[in-house]
Amino acid sequence: MHWLTVLFLVALAVTTLVRLWLSRRQIQHVLHHRQTVPTDFAITITLDQHQKAADYTIARTRLAMLDTLVGVAMVCAFTVAGGLQWLIDGWSGRFDAEGFAHGLALIGSVAVITGLTDLPFSLYRTFGIEARFGFNRMTIGLYIADAMKQLALAALLGIPLLLVVLWVMAKMGEAWWLWTWLIWMGFNLLMLALYPTVIAPLFNKFSPLDDQSLRERIDNLLRRCGFRSQGVFVMDGSRRSSHGNAYFTGFGAAKRIVFFDTLIRRLGPTEIEAVLAHELGHFKLRHIVKRIVWLFGASLLFLALLGFLIKQPWFFNGLGVATPTTAVALILFSIVLPVFTFLFSPLGSLYSRRHEYEADAYAASQSSADDLVRALVKLYQDNAATLTPDPIHSAFYDSHPPAALRIARLQALPR
Repeated sequence: MHWLTVLFLVALAVTTLVRLWLSRRQIQHVLHHRQTVPTDFAITITLDQHQKAADYTIARTRLAMLDTLVGVAMVCAFTVAGGLQWLIDGWSGRFDAEGFAHGLALIGSVAVITGLTDLPFSLYRTFGIEARFGFNRMTIGLYIADAMKQLALAALLGIPLLLVVLWVMAKMGEAWWLWTWLIWMGFNLLMLALYPTVIAPLFNKFSPLDDQSLRERIDNLLRRCGFRSQGVFVMDGSRRSSHGNAYFTGFGAAKRIVFFDTLIRRLGPTEIEAVLAHELGHFKLRHIVKRIVWLFGASLLFLALLGFLIKQPWFFNGLGVATPTTAVALILFSIVLPVFTFLFSPLGSLYSRRHEYEADAYAASQSSADDLVRALVKLYQDNAATLTPDPIHSAFYDSHPPAALRIARLQALPR
């Protein structure tokens, strides 16, 4: 057996076992604390709400465990079991194996197979778990419409991008990975600019905030924070889910502030102001820019690594492929990379959590820590977020600090 095959299978086994172990820890930890509301939340969260959050978390985690196992089977099927080579041979009968059409067909096939594999999980997540716990408002018709729009967008945007990348890989010599990185950066920045006004409205309706008193409160906050945006909008998130949220989108002159309509209905004016102040903290402290720089830096390193691997016959042979092409290299790298990087996930979570704490502190300086605490408690209630996650599971998967830690920090801030 090829040495890379052994290394890959060992890494895959370790990653899979860690994922399953983390999920099992999460289920056991949440179950252990299911009967008692944490002391700090005993006044604001009822036992029924706490138990609903526990049951919701357990249901999602169990589904994630099954998803992990199916994902591992798919990874093995594409690589060491020869599935990718089978697709290569199948398309080689119709297209030149070195041609762009063959590369597009191959990447498209893998994407379709992966999407079809994930479809049952998506359907059960939406119409099973989300519906059972009272969150889903999506109809089958809307689900299909969303899927068709996503497919059309993927084709409209993805095919030209892939063609450009495949051309660069074929024509730009050994520095192709640097040119690809520049193209990738440009594409992502373009999507950030287009998303608020072109892409997002394809899926949701965005209306200007019409509550005059709330709008004045928000305008005053924006002036205090020195923030300019294209507008404050309310999104009809309730068409699909009862979950609430708020976010910034776009950059430069295209920045927008977006509130879910569910959040507007649930929170009071001062609580909405505090939530917005938190989001403004991300902007003011340059968290968004830092994350983009981090993403681009990581992508540069990974593309440089791919630039090395693509020239190594063992990279293909050890992963079940006898026909090395640029498209095959892209597919293999996208499959293999998560296997070897998963154990570093806590580093990304730690970095993100630090930003959340900083944004909370900024919000407390511009609005009210108490209002932000009340808003967070309501959001935990409405979203059935568990108050008792397993610490190790949370360190791997949660970009936001656990509720107890986050609220404790807010309450410890000077008033």
